[in-house]
Amino acid sequence: MSLDLPTAWALLILFAVFAYVVMDGFDLGIGILFPVFPVGRERDQAINSIAPVWDGNETWLVLGGGGLMAAFPLAYGVILTALYPPIIAMLLGLVFRGVAFEARWRDPAHRPWWDVAFTGGSLVAAFAQGVTLGALLQGIAVEDRAYAGGWLDWLTPFSLLTGASVVVGYALLGATWLIWKTEGEAQAHARRLAPWLALGLLAGIVGVSLATLGLEFDYHRRWTTYPVVLLTAQVPLLTAILGYAFWRALRRGRELAPFLLTLGLFALTFAGLAISMFPYIVPRALDIHAAAAPDASLRFMLVGAVVLIPVILAYTGWAYWVFRGKVGHAGYH
Repeated sequence: MSLDLPTAWALLILFAVFAYVVMDGFDLGIGILFPVFPVGRERDQAINSIAPVWDGNETWLVLGGGGLMAAFPLAYGVILTALYPPIIAMLLGLVFRGVAFEARWRDPAHRPWWDVAFTGGSLVAAFAQGVTLGALLQGIAVEDRAYAGGWLDWLTPFSLLTGASVVVGYALLGATWLIWKTEGEAQAHARRLAPWLALGLLAGIVGVSLATLGLEFDYHRRWTTYPVVLLTAQVPLLTAILGYAFWRALRRGRELAPFLLTLGLFALTFAGLAISMFPYIVPRALDIHAAAAPDASLRFMLVGAVVLIPVILAYTGWAYWVFRGKVGHAGYH
């Protein structure tokens, strides 16, 4: 059975957002963890581990945002109008961390200040992304195909919870990346942080999941109605299995497995997000068919996406393959 065009584009955008979380999440996480690593060799190893790939990771954010604007212009207009403050904060955070990343090497006299900017930009960007997700899940007021809410409707205890959970999740991605890519004290430090961050992420997943069931949208029915519950019950079960496998991998001194298992936890949260929202793109207000661009436009853009996405995957995979080894003590710059 073939997918209709709005559904195909919704899946493409979901893939782009997940790819962004996978690839930019760990380097945002390293920025969040930066202050806990001592100045000198450990910090240099941490930042050198992402130096060859960090700027290419944000390609997927551009693709996801651009795809939303082109494929679902009505939803794009509503979401941006409702969420300007956290989205602007996210973009400013990404700008600050990008400038700081390069400037800390070229302006060593002010490196402590650039390190603060790197950490602050990473923290603000990660928190803003989580707040944006929470604000979208809790619903956006729409009347006559336009945003009808207030300036601060996005700011609620639920959105703050999702923001904090994303920060902890990205920090765990950063720690497990360092377990894989570094050695010596930096690796040992990351290995000590990982169990506590994993507990924090699991607590965040449980907290956000329970809070989501209490929102006004029919999330409770989507997750608990028989026979759908036979499928949805597998998500928390798999989350528990991955959490146990993560703990075992750390105890056995594995290097790559903790990172892959953390990505698995993120994949499960995305599966839960799809179960909760589909076919809506703005819960209670706009589904993917009501918000979609004309079929002719979607079809035209889909041809470009089918060509472009494999190219992006190919050069991204090649970059990661070239820099696949452990990071040394010599600087990348």
